[in-house]
Amino acid sequence: MSLKKTLTLAGSDTSGGSGIQADLKTFQEHGTYGMTSLTCIVAMDPEAGWKHNVFPIDSAAVEAQLKCAFSTKLDAMKTGMLGSVEIVELGAKYIDKYQLKNVIIDPVMICKGEDEVLLPETVDAARELLLPKAIITTPNLFEAGQLSQLGTLRTIDDMKNAAQKIYDLGTKNVVIKGGRALQHDKAVDLFYDGDSFVLLETEKLETSYNHGAGCTFAAAITANLANGEAIFDAVLHAKKFTTAAIAHGWKLNEFVGPVMHGAFNRFQNNISVVASK
Repeated sequence: MSLKKTLTLAGSDTSGGSGIQADLKTFQEHGTYGMTSLTCIVAMDPEAGWKHNVFPIDSAAVEAQLKCAFSTKLDAMKTGMLGSVEIVELGAKYIDKYQLKNVIIDPVMICKGEDEVLLPETVDAARELLLPKAIITTPNLFEAGQLSQLGTLRTIDDMKNAAQKIYDLGTKNVVIKGGRALQHDKAVDLFYDGDSFVLLETEKLETSYNHGAGCTFAAAITANLANGEAIFDAVLHAKKFTTAAIAHGWKLNEFVGPVMHGAFNRFQNNISVVASK
């Protein structure tokens, strides 16, 4: 038996809800063989108000991981939290060297519960070096505002303006995750392929147990592309998968409640998504 091979170049979330842990769980649920290139370790401190402590991985160690993973002839990869400009450059180097086409850039800029960009210089490097290599990028509202340099996004029109600017940076497709900050009565994501805008709507879920939803969404797209799906179908199916995961989110501790990565396959695979232009 041969499985499609998927790689995540991202950070480790010790709580297990996001980062490479979310990616690997999602890859597994989609029947792909997940591999990792670890960029940093994130651990919340329960004795300091659940502050996020970030421990970078040396760039030489990251390159050793990339060298090993890419030698397997990957079918798709995604990025998450990238610890430094050097790691961004390494990611771009190996994508170019192996001419990988299915590259999903999830431009992680902050940790759950935080509101400041962790490493602004890394965001700039990713905008310049990684977005032009991406088949799709998957920012949330905050990240899309940073990438597009439009600031705070509140409306569908704001999302469309940002998607156009992000597309102009070189990525082949953009999907902006609306989230709860969007002024809309549905859970809305916006897909843009350079030609037309498509809104993807589901019922809005009133829950705070959504830790890892963004990572899970990007990882599901990655696995779907590795399995041969077309780009829009990969995004549509990822939205269904992630919606089920959020619907079955649960409380881990007093600070965080992760999504349930196995919910779609186990409990709720009849999610309805309305796609409209």
